[in-house]
Amino acid sequence: MLGWLVVERIKTGHATTLGACSGAVAGLVAITPCAGYVGDMSPIFIGLIAGVVCYLALFIKGALRLDDSLDVIAVHLIGGLVGTLAVGFFADSAINAAVVEEGIFYGGSGELLKDQAVAAVGVMAFSGIVTYLIAFAIEHTVGLRVTVDDELTGLDQSQHAESAYQV
Repeated sequence: MLGWLVVERIKTGHATTLGACSGAVAGLVAITPCAGYVGDMSPIFIGLIAGVVCYLALFIKGALRLDDSLDVIAVHLIGGLVGTLAVGFFADSAINAAVVEEGIFYGGSGELLKDQAVAAVGVMAFSGIVTYLIAFAIEHTVGLRVTVDDELTGLDQSQHAESAYQV
């Protein structure tokens, strides 16, 4: 959270509550792959790194013109990648005796980092392919998107015949 807020303050001149929430989630997402393998000050560093990198990843959305209102790409995809790669730097056998290869910062050769990077690429490829296949199947059965008229009317009205707010 602090990493996100510091960069947000530098870039925009203020820190926001939404930024604090997004930064907290980014830190939690990044530490998840590391859980049970890192200790001492490593989680603090991982959270700071994740906050900074995830905030900067927001600009990917703008550059690629992605429809990502909840910043899932910046927070979850990039945060998860940061955490996955962080294991290769911060894994410590003093925390978990099952650690076969130490992280780079604990004297490891970099083999764990390489393994983590290969795993991350494999998971992204698998997830991308399966997501495409599911979207393809949905598009060719019930349809993936609503009509333009339904979208302009609003999904609450067009799909559910309800209104979230009485105006």
